[in-house]
Amino acid sequence: QVQLVESGGGLVQTGGSLRLSCAASGRTFSTYAMGWFRQAPGKEREFVAAISWSGGSTVYADSVKGRFTISRDNTKNTVYLQMNSLKPEDTAIYYCAARNIANAPIVDVATGFRSWGRGTRVTVSS
Repeated sequence: QVQLVESGGGLVQTGGSLRLSCAASGRTFSTYAMGWFRQAPGKEREFVAAISWSGGSTVYADSVKGRFTISRDNTKNTVYLQMNSLKPEDTAIYYCAARNIANAPIVDVATGFRSWGRGTRVTVSS
């Protein structure tokens, strides 16, 4: 398994941008599809974006499509989430997740991911 640590969260105004990072330990990171999820207060955790182990495929939730971009740098064991045009409804704790299955395809459900970070808080003020 990999250990995941998120960073980059904070307070931003509506329309602003943030870039989240997720640093992973372990030599197998480059073989795992990765994802970002978020959980707003009083709501269930929801899928945001995912990227294949090679970075060649990505998938997004409809709510963030066109505004958020997921990417990865396997040389740095890091996955990123660039968030632009932020809205108050994007306020949540954002979690990074790893599939922990070598070369498995990307999925958009939390049950498909086996390792999770502790999250980073994003607050978008109106």
